[in-house]
Amino acid sequence: MPLYDYTCKACGAESEILIRGSKTPTCPNCKSEDLERLVSLPVVKSDTTRAIIKRETKRRDHKVAAEREHAQRQYEASHDD
Repeated sequence: MPLYDYTCKACGAESEILIRGSKTPTCPNCKSEDLERLVSLPVVKSDTTRAIIKRETKRRDHKVAAEREHAQRQYEASHDD
């Protein structure tokens, strides 16, 4: 069951669609069957890519934690009357 990238010729949306058997893919936005299959690049996994992904994940998690802490402080400040 391969995943393919498609662009819809009707609405222009790009999506990744799981194809099962001989089913014709349809656009998730407009349900059109007028899709163009895009060339997908293979995923390369190495120690370098794993390190990059780990670093970016930590950076994202740190940012999300800081945003949550800021929101919590704002909430507490507005409810400490």
